[in-house]
Amino acid sequence: MNIGKQVKTLRIAKGVTQEELAEYLGVSFQAVSKWENEASTPDIALLPNIAVFFGITIDELFHIPNETEFERIENMFWHERRINSETFNHCIRFLENVLQDEPKNIRAYRCLAYLYNHRAKSDHETASEYAKKVLEINPKEKLGLVAFLEANNGVCGDEWYDNHFKVIAYFKEFLKINPDNILGLDGIIKNLLDDERYDEAIPYIKRLHTTVKNYKYEIYMGDVLFGKGRHEEAVNYWNEAVTHYPETWQAYYCRADRYKKLGRYKEALDDYEKCFVIQKSPRTTDGLHSMAQLHEILEDYAAAIGDRERIIKCLQDEYNTVSGEGINSQKREIVRLKGFLSE
Repeated sequence: MNIGKQVKTLRIAKGVTQEELAEYLGVSFQAVSKWENEASTPDIALLPNIAVFFGITIDELFHIPNETEFERIENMFWHERRINSETFNHCIRFLENVLQDEPKNIRAYRCLAYLYNHRAKSDHETASEYAKKVLEINPKEKLGLVAFLEANNGVCGDEWYDNHFKVIAYFKEFLKINPDNILGLDGIIKNLLDDERYDEAIPYIKRLHTTVKNYKYEIYMGDVLFGKGRHEEAVNYWNEAVTHYPETWQAYYCRADRYKKLGRYKEALDDYEKCFVIQKSPRTTDGLHSMAQLHEILEDYAAAIGDRERIIKCLQDEYNTVSGEGINSQKREIVRLKGFLSE
């Protein structure tokens, strides 16, 4: 590890400034700043005095507490676009060691899942760029198209491959053990509906409605009717979800998604806006992401840029996030959208 990170953690925990630490050690505060920013490391001769200042041993100076390491890993999920192999492997070793001592540590298992998903996402981004190069060189290259679709979770056209058979099978077994689990019911319903297995979904929708009274019953029953081609009845159900739960932002968001499928873009945009406005801080930016995509579909690139800028402002104001991938990804989108304006 870089000892500068540990110095910063200990200094903040002790409530002292860089200047105070620097004065004790007989160095400049700029030197301490460079350690903490990983621009340099302390001279080895300073380590005993650093340990004395913080009241720890030199060995402890090189040990990161589990809580600090967990926080560091979790921050990577949201703030890093890429995690290099060395850091990734270090995180895996740390989490596996935790599980050796605590085999039921949920946080460690969750971090492992998120780490591998993060790497899969970044690998798919890289794969997508290579696949696009294939198609640029030879637009008829089918294997390049397949690679692009797989990298971007696109529909490949083979029903056995595109469906959610394994996910549904898992949730069926999960719900035998946890019959009233809301997450499990929600998971199996969404995947059954996406696979157009509407009649199979209905008993789970009814069970969810018995377990918890909220907007989802009307939304999902509307989805069943929509899938069966009964669009007017479906819209009535979706409208009832909002009528019955007018203060629930998720009801507006769900109806907006469905309006979008019907090509009712103005109504969808109104619902996305409503779902963002009525939330309490800190608000989710899901509605703004959907608005940005819909404005881009409508070729209103200025509005799409405005949506992306609102996402950045929300992250800054309500999550105190001023840097990292969450912000950077929106800035990249803004640059891309500005390219359309200049054409």
